[in-house]
Amino acid sequence: MARTTRKRLGDILVELGLITEQDLQGTLEGKQTDQKLGDALVQRGLITEMQLIETLEVQLGVPHVSLFRYPFDANLFNVVPKEFAKRKLLVPMKAEGDRLFIAMADPTDFITLDDLRLTTGFQIEPAIASKEDILKTIAKYYEEESYDDMLGEMPQATEQQDNPDDLDAPIVRLVNQILSNAVTLKASDVHFDPHENKVLVRYRIDGTLRTERILPKTMQQMVTARIKILANLDITENRVPQDGRIKTNVDFRAIDLRVSSLPTVFGEKIVMRILDLSNNLTDISKLGFNQLNMERFMKEIDKPNGIVLISGPTGSGKSSTLYAALNKLNSDEVNIITVEDPVEYQLEGINQIQVNNNVGLSFAAGLRSILRQDPDIVMVGEIRDKDTAEISIRASLTGHLVLSTIHTNDSIASINRLIDMGVEPFLVTASLNAIIAQRLVRRVCRDCREIQPATIREQEIFEKRGLTIDAVSRGKGCTQCNMSGYRGRMAIHEVLVVNEAIKSVINRGGTAAEIRDIAVQNNTIFLIDDGLLKVKEGMTTTEEVLRVAMND
Repeated sequence: MARTTRKRLGDILVELGLITEQDLQGTLEGKQTDQKLGDALVQRGLITEMQLIETLEVQLGVPHVSLFRYPFDANLFNVVPKEFAKRKLLVPMKAEGDRLFIAMADPTDFITLDDLRLTTGFQIEPAIASKEDILKTIAKYYEEESYDDMLGEMPQATEQQDNPDDLDAPIVRLVNQILSNAVTLKASDVHFDPHENKVLVRYRIDGTLRTERILPKTMQQMVTARIKILANLDITENRVPQDGRIKTNVDFRAIDLRVSSLPTVFGEKIVMRILDLSNNLTDISKLGFNQLNMERFMKEIDKPNGIVLISGPTGSGKSSTLYAALNKLNSDEVNIITVEDPVEYQLEGINQIQVNNNVGLSFAAGLRSILRQDPDIVMVGEIRDKDTAEISIRASLTGHLVLSTIHTNDSIASINRLIDMGVEPFLVTASLNAIIAQRLVRRVCRDCREIQPATIREQEIFEKRGLTIDAVSRGKGCTQCNMSGYRGRMAIHEVLVVNEAIKSVINRGGTAAEIRDIAVQNNTIFLIDDGLLKVKEGMTTTEEVLRVAMND
């Protein structure tokens, strides 16, 4: 009997119109040898994981399942060990007679299917589920069960507090589990919030905080001590704020954690910022720049001297943009030195200095030393005071390109901020090349996106900015986005090039309104405009843009 030839995945995706032939060929050429085509396409953002799963369902004839609110048989979690489930990305769903139904990220992994058949004694019936769905399920069911066990062991754990190296101690396992869950859910921060009778564990996901777990008040000191030991902080000191750092591996991924402790009336509040080193975004083309903004930004960072400032509040992605710019400029021909607080990501080929105020190594002191090291490009983590600003300006006037950040609301406000610090206006105009204001907005989930007619209010907002809108994209909520309608974040930008007309206004002490008028004449795309253009493209929503950008 003639064997039917199965259609190739790439051909099916092209037929369905999800990718083009050029996308397919480019991915095939660019992917790693051992990487599967589907994973490479998802990694490049050409398709979503859900689109890949639905296509695999057609190609393989294996059904796909959503694990959100699935009625799992808890007994089966003892049949398939947690470590095996996590390593192979699978989870047992139900058993019927001699058949065991398993949700897998890769149902073509026949070796794993054979292992399961031999170890469980069941005939295995595979189904496809997304990696994220499987990891969330493992975190929810396998680890919730072990969490209850830990609470039961906690009275004995008080005797183990003095032995922080005991990796089997319940408190050690609990902290590891909280971090593992945070990485699985792609959280950027973990908060341990002490209250009068409890401790809340909260994750910041896509810029929004949500409570993940409530711990008994009795566990507060043990959890705090464990984290402080990992971060090399003084566990006997709880009256003053402390900062530390943890380098660790979570689920085989290199993770860097910035730890901050703050005394409150109910005990120390701990916040951990998660820096996932495997997700380090250093490709400037992936920052979401509008084409005109990208051209202007590239032109400014290619100049041999002057200052390029990136402005925005904490958590607006300034560091990612700086690192992407440095990565673009990094070559054997240039000497790049940075002074940062803290060094978030370590870039190969770049000399990075960590600020240490305890020994007198401030931004200003580090910057003075850098200038004796024959640099071509200098990156200052943040301009906080007059001293740092003036040394940065001096560096730019003596033939160096200086990249830095400043905490202001928009690009024009950054000019006033420098002058407020005490920098003379003629020094600002002599050194400043451009200011990039930046904010992060949540992306509409691609898996549950729906096209809806724009509301009258939205049409009015667009019309006020000289734009038109008929339809907008909104997420209705699905398992991939935790029913929020948003998944991931993107940046909106405002690139203000400081030209001769703007310099003239600054030198004669002109107003921000005058600078804005000139910026408008130069076709500057303001934050609100860049956001609304991304709404038109179906990438985000009007509500998200108005949340972070002012509508004048």
